[in-house]
Amino acid sequence: MMTKEYITKLKHNGNGDIANLVKTQRDAGSINYILENLGQLPSNFQSDFLYKLLDHPHAQVRLNAVKNIGKLKENSDVNALLELYNRETDTGVRREIVSAIGRQRKSTNKSLLYKFLSDTDPKIICQAIRGLLVFENDKDVEEHLRPLVNHENEMVRTVIYKEYFAKEKKQKSNLPHIETYEFLKNVVVNADVLEALKYVPNESVHLTFTSPPYYNARDYSIYPSYQAYLDFLDKVFQETHRITKEGRFLIVNTSPIIIPRVSRSHSSKRYGIPFDLHPYLVKNGWEFIDDIIWLKPEASVKNRIGGFMQHRKPLGYKPNSVTEYLMVYRKSTEKLLDWNMRSYDPKIVEDSKVADGYETTNVWRIDPCFDKVHSAIFPVELCKRVIQYYSYKGDLVFDPFGGSGTVGRTAKALERLFFLTEQEPKYFEYMQSKQKYQSIFKERTTRFLTLEQFKEIAK
Repeated sequence: MMTKEYITKLKHNGNGDIANLVKTQRDAGSINYILENLGQLPSNFQSDFLYKLLDHPHAQVRLNAVKNIGKLKENSDVNALLELYNRETDTGVRREIVSAIGRQRKSTNKSLLYKFLSDTDPKIICQAIRGLLVFENDKDVEEHLRPLVNHENEMVRTVIYKEYFAKEKKQKSNLPHIETYEFLKNVVVNADVLEALKYVPNESVHLTFTSPPYYNARDYSIYPSYQAYLDFLDKVFQETHRITKEGRFLIVNTSPIIIPRVSRSHSSKRYGIPFDLHPYLVKNGWEFIDDIIWLKPEASVKNRIGGFMQHRKPLGYKPNSVTEYLMVYRKSTEKLLDWNMRSYDPKIVEDSKVADGYETTNVWRIDPCFDKVHSAIFPVELCKRVIQYYSYKGDLVFDPFGGSGTVGRTAKALERLFFLTEQEPKYFEYMQSKQKYQSIFKERTTRFLTLEQFKEIAK
């Protein structure tokens, strides 16, 4: 029976036993099993059989042969790899050839890697870039790579920007990454969000979770046009990007909305808010991470299917809308998530770990909430999941459209800090009344401020 242990034993014999084993195999699967389990190759490894496999009819066999040739370092035949590259039709094999040449770390291979930079496959270009970046402080390499910051492919641009340009433009924040400003902690401001954010410093917020007012669906969200509505949200999330810590998250809860028809001779209009808003966010430096579907019980939503149920005529189908979107974005950064995590004290990391029973899919089944004062209130369970999954204890959570204050209450219950803005006086007053009766912001006194008061403390 052929096992990993058996393959390892033959590999170290140094007398061509592996080659003989491969030769006796009658199917590509068995050959691939051997090649995939060779591991690190000893100095006395006889590799001639690998080059013969470059002509094998199965692409996966050719790929695994190339991968093992790449482990040979000094002893690999670059010319054989180039010949295969020039005739190869499988993109995976071609990419592995470039990777194998790059892994040799030979300065004599630089000219070859330069040629790969003009390939039409972005992944091949990135493999070539990876092979060239090992030559640190090499002016010739830099001259070939820096112009790729203007490459048409976004993946190539990102790699080059991170390597050569981000370090030049990066400015240090005035504040340690895990900290925020005292005047923002547990504060609710009764003001237009764009006015309030003028007084919030850069990189102050760890997480933003919000549900923007729906276009012309409520008295407090009337805009002259849909474009004006999108332009307003564009400005809000530009400012939110500015005040967000590097690499931290924005979660926006929206859904398509229907504007009723003017009369029976006109049609209603449906606006795809999450889809129309997305390009603005990405353009302004938010990296799209996930889409989470909030699934509500059918009984809780407006009935749109009633007419179709009666006539069953095609073209008239209008399903009941039982979902909303939680679009998850991250402030673009060249740093990995691990950097953010390592910024915290190990005890905070441990205390912030999500308990068993967390949601494992991107479909969250949560009942909506209804309130006599606010018609579009967040369910606490929705806030709880977002705050637990995307922040640490002690972080500052921001909601630019504070509404009834659910984000603030939940953040506090989960030992986070909060900063809310809310323009509507009745909702601002509602939050104040909730504090009186429920002690929702206990331990640290919540400050309910006018814009003028906020401007004063911001100084």
